[in-house]
Amino acid sequence: MLSLDQLSSFLLDWLNLLLRWGHVAVGIGWIGTSFYFIALDLSLRKRATADDVAGTAWEVHGGGFYRVDKYLTAPSGLPADLVWYRWEAYLTWVTGFVLLVLQYYLRPDVFLIQPRVLDLTATQAIVISLISLAIGVFVYDRLCRSDLRLHPPSLAGAVYVLVVMAALFYGRTFSGRGALIHDGALIGSIMAFNVFAVIIPNQKKIVASLLAGDAPDPTLGAVAKTRSVHNNYLTLPVVVLMLSSHYPELTTSSGTSWLVVALIVVLGAAVRHFLNRHDAGDALAKVGWTLPVAAVALAGAIYLTLPQATVATSNVAVGEGEALAIVGKHCVMCHSAHPTHEGFDAPPKDVVLNSIADIRLHGDQILTQAVFGDTMPLGNETGMTYEERQRLGAFIQHK
Repeated sequence: MLSLDQLSSFLLDWLNLLLRWGHVAVGIGWIGTSFYFIALDLSLRKRATADDVAGTAWEVHGGGFYRVDKYLTAPSGLPADLVWYRWEAYLTWVTGFVLLVLQYYLRPDVFLIQPRVLDLTATQAIVISLISLAIGVFVYDRLCRSDLRLHPPSLAGAVYVLVVMAALFYGRTFSGRGALIHDGALIGSIMAFNVFAVIIPNQKKIVASLLAGDAPDPTLGAVAKTRSVHNNYLTLPVVVLMLSSHYPELTTSSGTSWLVVALIVVLGAAVRHFLNRHDAGDALAKVGWTLPVAAVALAGAIYLTLPQATVATSNVAVGEGEALAIVGKHCVMCHSAHPTHEGFDAPPKDVVLNSIADIRLHGDQILTQAVFGDTMPLGNETGMTYEERQRLGAFIQHK
């Protein structure tokens, strides 16, 4: 029969799974509508229709044909069943924040704090997280309301600088895993803020003006469109950053994580621009420059995440007893049939490291997580030294 602690851990795992499932589901809906409406907007063509119609798109899907008209402000009348796209964005942020609380705020010493980077208490780390996210969104909004709004490329450059500076800050504050998830959380918060505080309110003002018989302010639609385009270009980078915790190559605290984020944003934006302009019907010669830019950014990110350490095996002799002692001190608290670490009731990814055979079997994972990188032990709470990592790596690589 399960103990109370085991039952609590089991139910917490299910809660985590359901939240992740919901987060991904509503996120797909939000990103899907962003991609669709930007593509729709770019595919509009001026046709012989009503004067107040900015453009029309003919589409085919699922065996049916669709005709979509876009109005610059609003049509002369609105139906009662007008569809609003907003809850996908709201629920994506809410489920993402709850996951941040469950995964990082409830276990800050495991996933968020890295004493070698900055020795924080749990309270300090959580407060820094909350305040920094709020400040990041506030600064972004101020940038969008400044004179930079009159020159969209300059505004985009300023937003890019903001994201990179935030990545630099997080990289020097949290663990590698915590830093990248906060980079993603900041971008996701900016995107959700755009929908909640600008796009939907502006659309509501346009509808209210129409119902009152007044001419809607066209700048409301233009401002909402700018924020919507920002969201569209940020979707690919934010997805990578939200997945980063599963890839130690990205989360290793090497001091260059902010550069990796900078390149990921360039890569995602370049790919997104190519797809957008392709949807708009631009010739490859006009938008082809985005592909080499994306390739260079990808190559740079791969280079920066290469293993930063090499282990010389020819002149280093490490015995089985020493290897078992290192693993026993730093790994088996989690990676055993019955973990003693309070954060786990089963070995992560079913990796058990109780014997030399186990170490050999999972050698590649150990090299990636604990030798070439410092993702494990989590938060380096056992104080694994550089020399221990090197000697363990030497044992694994010596065949």
